[in-house]
Order: sequence, then C-alpha cells, then structure tokens
Amino acid sequence: MWKRFRSNLGAMVGVVLLLAVILIAIFAPLLFSHDPWQMVQRPFLAPFSTDGLPLGTDTLGRDVAAQLAYGARVSLLVGLVSTLVALLIGVPLGALAGFYGGYVDEGAMRFTEFFQTIPNFALAIVLVAIFEPTLASITLAIAIVSWPPVARLVRAEVMSVRKREFVDAATLAGLSKPHILVRQVLPNTVSPIIVMASLMVATAILLESSLSFLGLGDPNTMSWGYMIGAARTVIRSAWWLSFFPGIAIVITVLALNLIGEGLNDALNPHLSRKGKA
Repeated sequence: MWKRFRSNLGAMVGVVLLLAVILIAIFAPLLFSHDPWQMVQRPFLAPFSTDGLPLGTDTLGRDVAAQLAYGARVSLLVGLVSTLVALLIGVPLGALAGFYGGYVDEGAMRFTEFFQTIPNFALAIVLVAIFEPTLASITLAIAIVSWPPVARLVRAEVMSVRKREFVDAATLAGLSKPHILVRQVLPNTVSPIIVMASLMVATAILLESSLSFLGLGDPNTMSWGYMIGAARTVIRSAWWLSFFPGIAIVITVLALNLIGEGLNDALNPHLSRKGKA
C-alpha cells in the first residue's frame, strides 16, 4: 500500500503541504514570540516590508503571519476532532444497521435521514447559534452534520462483507454475532473509512472557516475564517488581509484532498486501474 501511495505524485505533494501546515501550527510559539492578538506595528502595514513582518499587519496592527500560524492550530484541531467524533457516531451506527438489518437497519437509517433532510451548513449555523460560540460547540456542531455519510458508507460496506464466505465460516464455528462484527467484518471496511475521513477533515476546515467568517466562531481564538471575515470591509485597500488566510485554506484543503485520492488509489488498486482503463 505504501509503495502505491508513494508512487502517486499528487498524494506526496499533499503530504508535503500538510506536513508544512502541521509544523507551522506546532511551532507557532517558537516562530512568533508575540501573541497573534497583540499590536506590534502600525495598522495596514503592507506585506514584504522591511519591518520584520513579512505578511504585514491588519486593521489593528497585529502580525498577519502570526495570525496565520495560530489559525492553523484552530483549523487542524477542529478538523481532526470533529472528524473523530463523527466517526465514533457514524461507524458503530452504520455497522449495526448493515450487519443486523431488519428493524435495526430501518430505525438507524430513518434516524440518519432525519439529519440529512437539513443542509449541513444551515444545521451547523443553527447548532452554533443555539449554544455559545466556542471551539467545543463548533467542533460538536460540525461532527453532528458530518456523521450521516459515514453511517451510510459503513452500512453499505458491512452489508457487502457480511455475505462473504469467511463470515459464514465464523458463524458455523460458533462465534457470536458481536464478535464476528468487531473482529471479522469491521476490519475489512477500514479502507473506505480512512479515505472518507481524510476528505471529512478538509470539509470540516471549510465549515469552521465559513462559520468564523459569519461571526459564529470562538471570539477567543484566532482562525483563518475570522481573519477573512474581519478583512472583508477593507478588501480593496488591504487585499493581503483576506488573501493570505484564503491561500492557507486552499492549500490545506487541497493537500487533504490529494492525500484522500492517493489513499483511495493505494487502498483500492483494482478500482484505480479500472478507472484508468
């Protein structure tokens, strides 16, 4: 799998870009000695100046580069944690529905469809607006709108795997259904779940940025969406304030999508060759 993934140029470019973003987020306190909320120079200092601030300053004289570095922490944290929570909800529900079928399947799918009747972004806005906009509430809201596709994917995969011969052999061997589900069926559904999780992180980052842009982000944390939202009124006179965080979002989401495509090709080589043919 690693050889196939490594041979994919796009996937390796995505890995390099994502690693760069992660390293910047981790070492942000070492790269910038000042707080991203701290005023360090005069407002609207243009980028690439000789004042030691490569990306300039915002409307309040704060370092844009420091804001980008600390904003990467928020975006990656929200993306990873919300995806993990969505998997913890969607994987067990989809596995139970696909393996047991009948009333369990009907009940789980009707429950899933209830969340899918409302557009994801609209539901996220409602959930964040109901609770106080904090990093925890934003992460939970994104997880709640993200788990239904996971449940449907896992259900379809489990329904396919449970019809295979090794499941029948495990049943004839006297193994219990929970044991077969956890030890025999679920391990054979990991590949599509991994691919989907990488794409879900990118979607979560976009959702968090959109919520922060609308003013529904955590007011105590710096994020890329907040930077773009705060700069929308001066986009003509200070283009760099929205340009650089926008580029950061594009690079991160692009990297995650490239990694997702690379994982899909590496974990499903037959599907990849069929698509190329």
